[in-house]
Amino acid sequence: MKIAQVFYENRLIVGEVKEKKIIPLAWDGTLMDLIRTDETPGPGDKDPLALDGVRWAPAVSNPGKIIAIGLNYQDHAEESKGKIPDFPLVFAKFPSSLLGHREVITWDEEVTRKVDFEAELAVVLGKEVRNCPEADALDAVFGYTCANDVSARDLQFGDGQWVRGKSLDTFCPLGPWIVTRDEIPNPQDLGIRCRVNGQLMQDSWTNRMIFPVARLISLLSHHFTLFPGDIILSGTPAGVGTFREPSIYLRDGDEVIVEIDGIGRLANTCRIVGPH
Repeated sequence: MKIAQVFYENRLIVGEVKEKKIIPLAWDGTLMDLIRTDETPGPGDKDPLALDGVRWAPAVSNPGKIIAIGLNYQDHAEESKGKIPDFPLVFAKFPSSLLGHREVITWDEEVTRKVDFEAELAVVLGKEVRNCPEADALDAVFGYTCANDVSARDLQFGDGQWVRGKSLDTFCPLGPWIVTRDEIPNPQDLGIRCRVNGQLMQDSWTNRMIFPVARLISLLSHHFTLFPGDIILSGTPAGVGTFREPSIYLRDGDEVIVEIDGIGRLANTCRIVGPH
């Protein structure tokens, strides 16, 4: 099942994506509310919505945590000349960085001039878990979606820690929808790609993760409780802009598309809001 939340006539609507339409569900809350209650509402009494007639909200709004993982693909660790980690490299992105499908990634050049893209598989938790065995970890997943871990590289590398450079407003596009876990029995068998203005920049498979999704959930849950609606960004493969020769950074007017097999395509354009 593909579940999305969209704005329509100034209201947030949760619906099932089916046959190129959104079928509104009999649910008055947000998708986060739905995840936390673990209910499965049926279709409501509203008419289906055309996909091109709505404004997309982030796949999840106001999660308690956005937990991101660095250097989780062997090829990305190699291109960055980083040491293969013995334990996941964990950092956070603020929920205020979330952005919906087809919304605009923005930044001020007085803040950053080195904005990069990172295609990632996002894991949305559906249960509260603590000290979770790896064998049971995928049972705690509500579903999966596409994410773009947009990064201000000058801030990230200049600060010596990553939170500021990863958490600027609009720097976590998420969506367009969540695919429930029953439709993705193996999250380690998905093609993952990123295109900028149609040019293929990243092209990999989730089976190249150093720490697979189940292991990530288990390891993280042994350090802090994971709650329904929490998001794990599971890392990005090789091909990001900063480690290319020469480096390639996002520019005003660029279109970035993250595509994951079995999930869909997350598309965003870029706009510089400060002086060009």
